[in-house]
Amino acid sequence: MTSLLSLDAVSVRYGRLRALDDCTLSVASGERLALVGSNGSGKSTLLRTLHGLVEPAAGTVRLDAGARQAMLFQRPYMLRASALNNVALGLWLKGTPWRTAKVDALRALERVGLARQAGRNAKALSSGQQQRVALARAWALRPQVLLLDEPTSSLDPAAKRDVEQLMAEFAGAGMTLVFSSHNLGQVKRLASRVVYLEQGRLIADLPVGAFFGGPLPAAAASFLKGELV
Repeated sequence: MTSLLSLDAVSVRYGRLRALDDCTLSVASGERLALVGSNGSGKSTLLRTLHGLVEPAAGTVRLDAGARQAMLFQRPYMLRASALNNVALGLWLKGTPWRTAKVDALRALERVGLARQAGRNAKALSSGQQQRVALARAWALRPQVLLLDEPTSSLDPAAKRDVEQLMAEFAGAGMTLVFSSHNLGQVKRLASRVVYLEQGRLIADLPVGAFFGGPLPAAAASFLKGELV
């Protein structure tokens, strides 16, 4: 499979803190890669580095120049504007004429089941609806790679199911997913491959079946048993 994103011996520092430590990783087209690990393990930093938002202190980040990317954050930012305009603005900033952007934005909201909420202030929507607006905003850009940082962590069970279903549908249509999650059931349902991080280091990188059913490094095995905070 074609590699769309890769890290080669990448380290990232925040002052004295080494958030990523000598990480090497490659993401192929069509993969569904889950990042797992305890809080502070480096998952969010890895996603931001892959998206070009964080400059590494060492190593090389390689991005396929032709592969469009979008990123969904744990708490998506909503402008004090309608759901429609929140989606349309992303398209307009990419160069789409405003009238066309609004048409495409409505199509994206229909895709995530929010066409009826198009005219509502996005900040007045529920957390689950806001996350779906953010997914619509990302999907409207037609990315080949979608990066998601804990996309369902603050949602109720029904909203989690909605977001998971959309992620599965996007992946089924050929989109490459890289997502962080503390929900191991979600990882089993959505991922084709799992990376375990600890203190900024990549400890395990395995197909999902092998990660949950095979031998693991001690730290990863302890994490699965719930022995690490």
